[in-house]
Amino acid sequence: MKTIPLQLVILELENGRRGVFFGTPLVADDETESECQVENVWFSNINQLPDNIDLSMLRHIALEQFLSQNKPKH
Repeated sequence: MKTIPLQLVILELENGRRGVFFGTPLVADDETESECQVENVWFSNINQLPDNIDLSMLRHIALEQFLSQNKPKH
């Protein structure tokens, strides 16, 4: 079995709804707070997944979707 670094982020809205999001860690222990400010938040709209998908494949699908929707516009 292949292992990958994983980080879960749990967000809670004022109305009590919660969401759990996963990804690879973005912040290393040696980075300062000023180096790690959130600049943008994007949510994927992946609705259907193949039966045999693993986290690495899902991460790839989400990144591809993000990159295709956030290409620089000329």
